[in-house]
Amino acid sequence: MGDVAITYKVMPEGLETDLNELKEKLNDGLGQICRVNKIEERPLAFGLKALIVQVIMKDGEGVVDMLEAKIRELPGVRNADVEDMGLI
Repeated sequence: MGDVAITYKVMPEGLETDLNELKEKLNDGLGQICRVNKIEERPLAFGLKALIVQVIMKDGEGVVDMLEAKIRELPGVRNADVEDMGLI
């Protein structure tokens, strides 16, 4: 078993969501479970931006779903979906 890099597309609740604060929550909330490699903002439409979050963690059964559920629980997050995943 090796490490896996997982990229999530995290949608904020709305335009009023402070993305810098949400980035901090992601770093703090996920830092105990995995290593947050990078977080980028991606413009969508009408001023709305998604956060693209890449994490690295040990590969194991159910890690993708468990981490996705953890992200969705964070205040300010509307939705989170896996965009990419691969062994490293």
